Amino acid sequence: MQMDQLLTRRRALLAGAATLGAAGVAAVLAPGAGNRGAPASPPAAGAPAARRPLRPSEYRLRPLTGYGPPRTPPGRTPVREEPLLKVPDDGRTVVLTFDDGPDPRYTPDILDILARHEVRAMFFVCGEMAGYTPDLLARMADEGHVVGNHTWSHPLLTKLRRRTIRSEMERTSDIVEKHYGARPEWFRAPYGAWNRAAFELGAELGMESLAWTVDTLDWTEPGTRTIVGRVEDGAAPGVVVLSHDAGGDRSQSVKALRSYLPHLLDSGYHVTVPRREYV
Repeated sequence: MQMDQLLTRRRALLAGAATLGAAGVAAVLAPGAGNRGAPASPPAAGAPAARRPLRPSEYRLRPLTGYGPPRTPPGRTPVREEPLLKVPDDGRTVVLTFDDGPDPRYTPDILDILARHEVRAMFFVCGEMAGYTPDLLARMADEGHVVGNHTWSHPLLTKLRRRTIRSEMERTSDIVEKHYGARPEWFRAPYGAWNRAAFELGAELGMESLAWTVDTLDWTEPGTRTIVGRVEDGAAPGVVVLSHDAGGDRSQSVKALRSYLPHLLDSGYHVTVPRREYV
């Protein structure tokens, strides 16, 4: 299947499945956490929070060169009933995540912006897309970003049989390991549509399930200013921001990142990637 056909098909699926949102209730990654996260009501996808001023700061992260693929000790991955929606509030931490790529048209620009500001992010990649641009997976490893598993072809998992879900996950983990240098330890279900099989198979393959707190809805192409506003309005300690680097025209997403990232840093937010905590 050609890339353009893949993107067209994915865009059509997005429109039909957007209402699914981030399934389940919130849980927080914390040392000693149990097998299941504490329940809380997830935010409405893209719903604007009350706007509040961001406090200024001169904070910047250390340079990220030389990190390489993340290495974590082996351990037991919990089988959850709901995905994680946020990370611990450790000094006004924000996690930026990008789905559906890598795309040679937009992912390099996003990586350039992140490198310019010396921050790391998470990229939930589709194996089918990664096969077109394995060099981008290698670059993500070199620059210290975390690569997660977003299935092979971005299907709606709730409509698939268990063996098909396993194939979607395993094939993607294989190509990530080949070109990134490590198997993914994080999984995100397409459209935020998890089911029991996805949680069980993800844990079996050593992956923790991560959703999001702030949905930019950038795939709807609402305009750069709207995307920026959603990130800045939703910024709070521990939030996970969802954006996209593939699946359609992502030029607005790139422009928005160029605007809101320095604003977050100037306001004292620590933009980084989560650390796996094993129980």
